[in-house]
Amino acid sequence: MTSPLFLGIDTGGTYTDAVLYSESEGVLASAKSLTTRHDLAIGVSGAVETVLAEIGAAVGRIRLVSLSTTLATNALVEGQGGRAGLVMIGFGPQDLARDGLAEALGSDPVIYLTGGHNVHGNETLLDLAPLEQQLEDFGRQVSAVAIAGYFAVRNPAHEIAVRDLIRHRTSLPVTCSHDLSSKLGGPRRALTTLLNARLISMVARLIDATSGYLESRGIKAPLMVVRGDGALISAAEALMRPIETILSGPAASLVGARHLTGLENAVVSDIGGTTTDVAVLEGGNPRLDSEGATVGRYRTMVEAVAMHTFGLGGDSELRLEDGGFDAGLTLGPRRLMPLSLAAHLWPQPVIAALERQAQSSFPGRYDGRFALRTGLPKALATGLSVQEAALYERVTLEPQPLDAVLTATSQRATLDRLVARGLVLIAGFTPSDAMHVLSRQDQWNTEAAVLGAEIFARRKAGSGQAVADSASGLAGMVSARLTRQSAEVILTALLAEEGISGIDVSKSAFVERALARAPGLVRFSLRPDRPLVALGASAPVHYPAIADMLDIESFVPVHAGVANAVGAVVGQVRETVTVFVTEPDEGRYAVNGAGAHELFRERAEAFARARELAGAEAREAAIRSGADHPVVEYGEHIDMPEIEGLEKLVEARFVATASGRPRIAAR
Repeated sequence: MTSPLFLGIDTGGTYTDAVLYSESEGVLASAKSLTTRHDLAIGVSGAVETVLAEIGAAVGRIRLVSLSTTLATNALVEGQGGRAGLVMIGFGPQDLARDGLAEALGSDPVIYLTGGHNVHGNETLLDLAPLEQQLEDFGRQVSAVAIAGYFAVRNPAHEIAVRDLIRHRTSLPVTCSHDLSSKLGGPRRALTTLLNARLISMVARLIDATSGYLESRGIKAPLMVVRGDGALISAAEALMRPIETILSGPAASLVGARHLTGLENAVVSDIGGTTTDVAVLEGGNPRLDSEGATVGRYRTMVEAVAMHTFGLGGDSELRLEDGGFDAGLTLGPRRLMPLSLAAHLWPQPVIAALERQAQSSFPGRYDGRFALRTGLPKALATGLSVQEAALYERVTLEPQPLDAVLTATSQRATLDRLVARGLVLIAGFTPSDAMHVLSRQDQWNTEAAVLGAEIFARRKAGSGQAVADSASGLAGMVSARLTRQSAEVILTALLAEEGISGIDVSKSAFVERALARAPGLVRFSLRPDRPLVALGASAPVHYPAIADMLDIESFVPVHAGVANAVGAVVGQVRETVTVFVTEPDEGRYAVNGAGAHELFRERAEAFARARELAGAEAREAAIRSGADHPVVEYGEHIDMPEIEGLEKLVEARFVATASGRPRIAAR
């Protein structure tokens, strides 16, 4: 057989998956390899080499490579990312209070400039002097810059001027808000742009690692990346707009779920190492969130699948709830490296430390925890405080017991900041370890998992009693907790999809009685109205119990563990462009969008120009994103009420969507 092959790759927080796919034969080979954060190419090559070994002469038959990832999603959920600077044009400090922008900015620097435009695209004079005065210091403090201008979606001239100045004076990557969204709402657009700047280095590392490996292997095929709405974009476009890859992995999993099961209507739940992602398939298509994707604490302006992402997965941190009489366990939202994995990679130091802690007379505060560097390039450690830099120097690439790393209580908060920056990783007991203790998983070091369970089980609840009487007892409690929290997040997502608010599923007595099937004079029950499709490497382990708790039918597809990689290669390129027409003065029409700001005397002429601009830019955007012969579809909405017998144009929106399959390499 010499039919073209498509290579799908998904890089998650724990595993990197690969599949070889043929349009005529389906999935021909699949494999997993550990994601290696210090050098992502190692994980990519490990998975790809395995699938290549299964298919003879596969390299010469590969015509397309497509990549999905949860790295950007995980970074936002865990509050990680590079240090970024924000330039606000026409905004003031009071605007930081809106849409969570101040919280997202944190201690990162911001510069305010006079300027911006109004709704019709007319400018307020731009003053670049404050930026020119601060740019040298600004450039040393950050790894990327975000620019947000007042009504920049109507006229991007000031954002472009600021971008050009920064690029001329520094080598920093720069993101403009008008390149990411055509929607109004300056602070949320600024938030989206800031997050984009934070993610640039992370996504660039993944694309560079993948491209470098493909080149070294002689695979000469276009490289595509899955966007958050399930569409594909070229790697070059993804490097400029990495924010669009948030929910890339989950979106690919939805496309993969539809392809693998053939189900038109389903609840899709994908459990990974860091997150559980829940979405709805309706009529064979994923629901889209037109208001913008919400990931972690942030509502962005990125159009994506209506995906509900929760910090719950196989590598979630296990925490003992404080203040309770009985032992209350909670999972997430932070990801830890499982002890079984840490010992799999570094057996001697991890096992030795765990044995020492397990044999001590009293449990220590930091027992069962280790710290190690993630291996990010030194350039990404910019802007550390004196305390952070000193502690970072103490942490090595090999796990060290936390009781050896931390010499003062105050250093714990410092360590948490290093973790939030993505510079340090904590290893500790997780659900993946619990599954090793219960013999439901065995790919890593079970001895470390058992020791970790014994150490955690010794911790005391508010009653003074130990959390559990044995390692297996603790592991059973963790498994039950994961089942319950998973059922809760699925219900939370579905209630949100129905627009039902005011119910905290985790605290509702009614939900508690329904899920527990508690007897009583009044019986409560609730269940989703469609089957559950469970995805993820650990789905077969966890989801039978979750489906049973929810009282619904469940499906775990044959390739459930690599559904993201399957979805990555069966999608389409799709680009949408909106051009606006307004009437700033009677008989004078402004056309704004697609980088244009033009004035016309005739309404019909302005409308025709807007349609032309939207269609041309959508087609060009689709071609830039890798589409082969895109087809353009048009839509429009004209808000033009009649006032005292005369039509008054408020706003007209002309929308063009260009779509098509990605180009593939010639034979």
